[in-house]
Amino acid sequence: MTTLKAKLQDDLTAAIKGRDELRSATLRMTLAAITKEEVAGKEARTLSDDEVQKVIAREAKKRREAAEAFEKGGRAESAARELAEGEVLDAYLPQQLSDEELASVVTQAVGEAKAAGAEGPRAIGAVMKIVNPKVAGRAEGGRVAAAVKKALAG
Repeated sequence: MTTLKAKLQDDLTAAIKGRDELRSATLRMTLAAITKEEVAGKEARTLSDDEVQKVIAREAKKRREAAEAFEKGGRAESAARELAEGEVLDAYLPQQLSDEELASVVTQAVGEAKAAGAEGPRAIGAVMKIVNPKVAGRAEGGRVAAAVKKALAG
């Protein structure tokens, strides 16, 4: 069974051989981030696929945020590059939930939280605790929080 990290390394080798500059640069940066995470802390360790996925998701989020910043700064070419790098990384992440799917999970969680007696401002935390494990890796935290607030307000 191939680990996610090994797949990234194999894809990097293929990208280098195929002279795919965008892909090889993106995978190189991501593997560097994974290695950095592995040597952080008291002793070096190998990350699990789930942990590698979290690093990839974090890197993809950085690309989207950088693209937004470049867009606002009028640097369309740099923004396009960041978005393209983000797309390379998205291929290694689970399929993102659509807004409808996310709303459905949140609505169900709001029901569960209310049944457990969560009301008012505390309800947000209770609902997030129920929703997060269900959408792990398939929706960004900000998106989830916005959907929860919207569901609780409605």
